[in-house]
Amino acid sequence: MKLAYNGTAYHGWQVQPNGISVQGVLENTLSTLLHRETTVVGAGRTDAGVHAEMMVAHFDTQEAIPDTTALVHRLNGFLPKDIAIYDIYPVNDGMHARFSAKSRTYQYRLCTFKDVFSEKFSLQVHYDLDYALMNEAAARLSDYDDFTTFSKLHTDTKTNICKIMHARWEQSGTGRYTFTIRADRFLRNMVRAIVGTLFLVGNHKMDVNGFTQVIEGKNRNLAGSSAPAKGLFLTAVEY
Repeated sequence: MKLAYNGTAYHGWQVQPNGISVQGVLENTLSTLLHRETTVVGAGRTDAGVHAEMMVAHFDTQEAIPDTTALVHRLNGFLPKDIAIYDIYPVNDGMHARFSAKSRTYQYRLCTFKDVFSEKFSLQVHYDLDYALMNEAAARLSDYDDFTTFSKLHTDTKTNICKIMHARWEQSGTGRYTFTIRADRFLRNMVRAIVGTLFLVGNHKMDVNGFTQVIEGKNRNLAGSSAPAKGLFLTAVEY
């Protein structure tokens, strides 16, 4: 299935013991409509407050679904307003939403003025940033594969190795800027930590060589603070 969600009200994608999650809401709704317990597996695990313009997920069923379009409409009728299903379609038995994915793309969005319409979906920055210098630093990310520096501590991840294919800031409108980053996989809190560290570069509090030293240090304490979750969107998953 392809879906989108506003992550503001959720403790992330993954089911949490003491908080509402997107995965949990989907599983409960699908189980109700299909009249059997149904597990949903997502292409990634977005953090609390992070949004998804395009998430891909899969679920297994022993019986054919005769009308997937009707199921989409029924799901959207039962789901809260901040989760939307776009499409449901059959796939091969070996297809896995998470492990079959070749890349994921995230965007971090900010604006330089007070915008009452995007306040919940972008970071408002009221100081100048050197985007050219931030792009020079971001380009260095593709030279490395161990991103322990930008990973949340004490996670259940077995490896911190990732391949970053693209990372760049671009102006996306008057007073608006978007950081787009694509990789084969992402660590927990990784994009927000990278953005927060790039802000140090953009503020001339860290130079490009300092940025590379932070990566090489493999120590989360060397990196900048994580950027707020509200500006981060999962925008694409490729297979």
